[in-house]
Amino acid sequence: MKISGAEAIIHCLIAEGVDLLYGYPGGAIMPVYDELYKFQDKLTHILTRHEQGATHAAQGYARVTGKVGVAMATSGPGATNLVTGIADAQIDSTPMVCITGQVPRHLLGSDAFQETDIIGISTPVTKWNYQVTKASEIPEILAKAFYIARSGRPGPVLVDITKNAQFEEIEFSYEPCNLVRSYDPVPKPDMSAIDAAATLINNAKKPFIVFGQGVILGEAEEQLKALIEKAGIPAAWTILGLSALDSDHPLNVGMVGMHGNYGPNVLTNECDLLIAIGMRFDDRVTGSLDTYAKQAKVIHFEIDPAEINKNVMSDIAVLGNSKETLELILPKINKNSHEEWHNEFKKKHKIEEEQIINPQLNPTKPGLTMGEVMKEINIASENKAVIVSDVGQHQMFACRYAKFKQTKSNVTSGGLGTMGFALPAAIGAKMGAMEREVVAIIGDGGYQMTIQELGVIFQHNIPVKIVVLNNEHLGMVRQWQELFFDRRYASTIMTNPDFVKIAEGYHIKANRVSERKDLKGAIEEMMASKDPYFLEVRVEQEDNVFPMIPSGASVSDVRLK
Repeated sequence: MKISGAEAIIHCLIAEGVDLLYGYPGGAIMPVYDELYKFQDKLTHILTRHEQGATHAAQGYARVTGKVGVAMATSGPGATNLVTGIADAQIDSTPMVCITGQVPRHLLGSDAFQETDIIGISTPVTKWNYQVTKASEIPEILAKAFYIARSGRPGPVLVDITKNAQFEEIEFSYEPCNLVRSYDPVPKPDMSAIDAAATLINNAKKPFIVFGQGVILGEAEEQLKALIEKAGIPAAWTILGLSALDSDHPLNVGMVGMHGNYGPNVLTNECDLLIAIGMRFDDRVTGSLDTYAKQAKVIHFEIDPAEINKNVMSDIAVLGNSKETLELILPKINKNSHEEWHNEFKKKHKIEEEQIINPQLNPTKPGLTMGEVMKEINIASENKAVIVSDVGQHQMFACRYAKFKQTKSNVTSGGLGTMGFALPAAIGAKMGAMEREVVAIIGDGGYQMTIQELGVIFQHNIPVKIVVLNNEHLGMVRQWQELFFDRRYASTIMTNPDFVKIAEGYHIKANRVSERKDLKGAIEEMMASKDPYFLEVRVEQEDNVFPMIPSGASVSDVRLK
């Protein structure tokens, strides 16, 4: 039986196990939406209020499920509005397939209405992209798109489909893709490298592990835990690695990076062996590369060969999926404890606890702190919620003070730092994990970048909990202006609308808190709600997030105030 290219797209999605996608219709993608209408019993389409919201929702869904997120848009501005989310997914290794409509093949290059070269625009920020100009290409290209998006180091793929290809008819058949010539998504582990790495680990006096999202993407959480427990190695995480290891694990020493914990940052430059697992040595983690861990041997467990020696030179590179490589090295690791080395972390943690953590979580000043809000959310959720944070001060407070007992619980924009990420991402996260509580932690600045996605929550009654930490500033920029620009608050003070009334306008239950005595009860009420809930918390306007490594400084140069 012959079917149209548009219908073939739907059958391809169903064959790939897609049951949920996000998007926004328009002229060049309308034939596909017409077919979607006919398959509503098999495919749920969520109409976001902006195409960027579709990509972030697809990201949130992918991050909590491990599946490929799907977003769809029309040509021209519809396609270009996807680009921020695509770039975000690329740098954070999120599997996503974006499908865009395009003007008919005979109009390509003619500056037709709503024509843009989305292939050229998206090439730098996609793992792969392709323009389909005839219907016969659709099954093979979409199969390839899903395979590339999910395999190896995941990432976003864009398939642009001309309108004529959507109307043309083909004899449909679908074969899932599991091989692309010249594409080797998972390098085969080198046993000599694993043996050499095991020798270094067994001989180290002060070994230190820094793990990233590669552990979560590789489903290597149990292997990581087994390694650190057997070898007795303190382990710290990047913000995208957060939740791979239980927050209360005795060998979990906290977060590295610009606003990471004091001990892990300072002691990076005192360890004799640095073991990086599924992380890419981002500049926010390393600070100045000239001074980063120069005294240490470096072992890098990594799936992507392009990351080896890109920023930090490795003495030993262990290529492959982290689950497989950690399983291979575990039998070769000697039992150890490294108690004296652990005590160094405990000493540094005590300093941070006294100077920063306790004042933040148990403040004596009148104004509410972001840290104490996170503490109450931890208590009310029993550390079981998915926390979706936006970008800014609140993001760092959320990552520092949220507590987790389950992997895939921290969803945030890491590498790109996209304000506006959290609200649509929380929608996708909740729809991907309806059995879990999903709490969006958002600043008043980022919230207003995608505030229109409240319409999606209202229309579909998605029981997301939204917490806006309102300090009436672009908080992170303001902090830098305070510390490095002599308090010249250029364009960071915000005059905000009534957020509660806006939420109520979308028929979402809403509340506002500005005093400590009301905080605990308000959060308990929010967490107990079975419906969407919005909570605005008015926090200290000039409450800074510390520790802090100034941009370009050494990880040893941590500021505690």
